[in-house]
Amino acid sequence: MKQRSVFSLAAVIFSATVVTVLAADQGAPPTARDKVVDVIQGVQVSDPYRWLENADDPKVAAWSDAQNARARAYLDAVPARAKLKEKLTQLTTAASSSYSGLTAQGGKLFAVFNDPQKQQPQIVVMNLSADPASQKIVLDPNAIDAKGGTSFDWFEPSPDGKLLAVSLSVGGSEDGDLHVFDVATGRETGTPIKHVQYPTAGGSMAWAPDGTGFWYTRFPGTERAEADRHFFQQAYFHKVGSPSVEDPLVLSDKDGLPRIAEIKFDNRYNAKATLATVQLGDGGKFAHWILRNDGSKVQVSGFDDKVVAAAIGPDDAIYMISRAGAPKGKILKAALADPRFSKATVIIPEAPDAITTDAWSLSLVMTKDRLFVRDIIGGPTQIRMFDLAGKPLGKLPLPDLVSVDELAALPNGDVLYEVASYLRPRYFARWIAATGKSEETKLKVTSPITYDDVEVVREFAVSKDGTRVPVSIIRRKGAPMDGSNPTVLNGYGGYGINETPSFLGPRWRLWLDAGGIYADANIRGGGEYGESWHLEGNLTKKQNVFDDFAAVANLLISRKYTRGEKLAVIGGSNGGLLMGATLTQNPSLAHAVISSVGIYDMIRVELDPNGEFNTQEFGTVKDPAQFKALYAYSPYHNIKAGTKYPAILMLTGANDGRVNPMQSRKFAAALQAATTGGPIYLRTSKSSGHGIGSALSERIDQQADTLAFLYDQFGLK
Repeated sequence: MKQRSVFSLAAVIFSATVVTVLAADQGAPPTARDKVVDVIQGVQVSDPYRWLENADDPKVAAWSDAQNARARAYLDAVPARAKLKEKLTQLTTAASSSYSGLTAQGGKLFAVFNDPQKQQPQIVVMNLSADPASQKIVLDPNAIDAKGGTSFDWFEPSPDGKLLAVSLSVGGSEDGDLHVFDVATGRETGTPIKHVQYPTAGGSMAWAPDGTGFWYTRFPGTERAEADRHFFQQAYFHKVGSPSVEDPLVLSDKDGLPRIAEIKFDNRYNAKATLATVQLGDGGKFAHWILRNDGSKVQVSGFDDKVVAAAIGPDDAIYMISRAGAPKGKILKAALADPRFSKATVIIPEAPDAITTDAWSLSLVMTKDRLFVRDIIGGPTQIRMFDLAGKPLGKLPLPDLVSVDELAALPNGDVLYEVASYLRPRYFARWIAATGKSEETKLKVTSPITYDDVEVVREFAVSKDGTRVPVSIIRRKGAPMDGSNPTVLNGYGGYGINETPSFLGPRWRLWLDAGGIYADANIRGGGEYGESWHLEGNLTKKQNVFDDFAAVANLLISRKYTRGEKLAVIGGSNGGLLMGATLTQNPSLAHAVISSVGIYDMIRVELDPNGEFNTQEFGTVKDPAQFKALYAYSPYHNIKAGTKYPAILMLTGANDGRVNPMQSRKFAAALQAATTGGPIYLRTSKSSGHGIGSALSERIDQQADTLAFLYDQFGLK
């Protein structure tokens, strides 16, 4: 027995001889168990699979390889799997190219260009009429690595459109270095700047108005201890052509930036100053600074002021979305000369519908004389228009049940905006300032599949505490309401992130063709009804998320869309936590579970860099009340031996910097030892991470595996 410090609390670890136990899940590799007990907040917390946390241990690597081999043997033997992958590949690559990330600079339109024949998206430039025929490739990651191992995290064109700054990372790691390319030649200029991007804090940059320098984020090097290298993100200014080691520090912990700072820059509408937005971890608290071109700076608001997004307008004013006394958001305005929050006045009061702020400063889009405000109504989007004084000017024309995740202002006052729905591929429309009307552009996706025979039904479940929870149900017209339909229910419920309509694509078309139904739940923890919807599902109220999801599942059963033995649930990341809590709290609710890159050990998750950022969303074991809540629902700690758990497919990526793959290893081992149902499969990809930046071939393989699992579990052909 020995003592050590864990979470700054006394923790006692009892070690005994390692015992290898055959899994109750027949065919699963045997897994060693140790007697490890931490004492946290006076509670003894058992952790028999602690040894699986060390990815560098050859025994862990061998165990993981054995799990992967078992999963592959099962999935590859599913009769439908080869056909499904062939069909997914055919339908995916037969779709037209798509565009996103539209940014107008220097009389040009920059965009992410996703060619379905390529492993990774490219960055292109075209004319402001958004004509794809005019496009030219600026950066092609496929030319760097034909296998798709290199991807870009984000990019920013210079004000004159002559240079392009890009963060590049490898293997889905999101661990990026900043490169600058000449737009005309596509050649790299200068020397890359290391460590500008890392999950979950991310990274950002903004150009100075003359294009000779830029503000950017950087993580510590040797100036801090190794344990701090993925924290203390700070802001620097770089002069193009000078060594980055000479770059002056602009914002740091000396300015009040926390260890878990997440910084974004923005000067899209006014180059006289740059806005630096700093989030306190992932919990939705923000502080804002104005960085002036002369090197001076002024703090606009602090973390307790509830200014959740801001942007500098073309009229030398700063606009802010505030939740102070307005959980659905109100808009304030202050002069750029004195932009402090205390000097701001309300120009748009809180409305019945919630202002969407999941894109930070991109939540406010401005032209030379208009302000566009994006609202969310339980999932779908509306766009309200105002003049710069806050006078209402109507709404942007949108179809029903769609989402708008991108708006790009053009110099002439027009706006390009993306339209996404469940049943139609995404496209960009152009709102024309001169006429006040919209028209579709050529930036749209055509697909070999259609959903003409499919409908979207909107239902509301009643959660345990009486809250009405919306769900969108996608089914073939005329589907029987007799409980016979195999159904997949998707959920997330965290960080104020919204589940919004988006094109279902080939995977769920094949599912519907096999007689399936797909449902998308808008549970608490998201921001579908504003910040109060989010706060009712985070920290010590996280159990509401799981109750909401169970209520939606039960609604699907009671309304006879499906029945328990025909129901599958699916989620990833925070949605993976939702899957873990769902199957441990309601093991008989669903017949099958698909959980990707999930969080399952809520007691030790904060020991990882990303997990420390997440304490603002989940809580910390250092706080007695939060520990009590975490321990009560932590999936890993609530597995009960001898329980008939559903069949489970867990997916993780070896390069995941957001959720440590050990989370999946420990949870899979514990489930395999306990279940009298199952089976429980663990699939680990060695060439991907959390999913961001994954190569096309990896994405198709994952989709083929999840469909094969569902087809096999429900006996579909």
